[in-house]
Formats: sequence, structure tokens, C-alpha cells
Amino acid sequence: MNNNETYLNHPTFGLLYRVCVVEQNREIYTTLYAQRLFFLVITTDTGLSFEPKSRSEARLIIENQLRKLRRSGSQEEYSALSKTYRNLFQ
Repeated sequence: MNNNETYLNHPTFGLLYRVCVVEQNREIYTTLYAQRLFFLVITTDTGLSFEPKSRSEARLIIENQLRKLRRSGSQEEYSALSKTYRNLFQ
């Protein structure tokens, strides 16, 4: 993860903030201000799709991503995502 913040405009919920990349073309976003609604955003050749995720589903996806980063030795990305995780869920 880099220091660049990424935002998206959801047609109904407005501005979304990228929490993390899950895998290629799949990212978790949350609503910018309330950070209560989460979406798995999937990028395809035809555009974006938004899959709503519950808070607990998003938490699990992010925890899995943290485990992947820790195992791969990506310390900088792990630290950044860990900080974001703490801010969102604790």
C-alpha cells in the first residue's frame, strides 16, 4: 500500500475511501465519513461493480489480507493496513 489515498464515487452512497486491495481488480472501500458501510469493488473491462459487505464481512476480508501481508514479509504494507484496521474496527 502506498501513501496515495484512493476515492471512488458510489452512485447512491457518495464518496468511498479505499481501505485495501484484496487481490487484482478487487478492493475494499468504505463510506468516507461514517465508515459504516463497506463494499467489495470489482473492476472489470465493462466497469465497476459494488458488492455490499457487512461490517463483520469486511473485517474478515481485511484480517485475511493482513495475514497474507505478514506471511509475505510486506512490512510497510502490513503496518499501514494494520493502522487502518485499528482505526476502523477498534
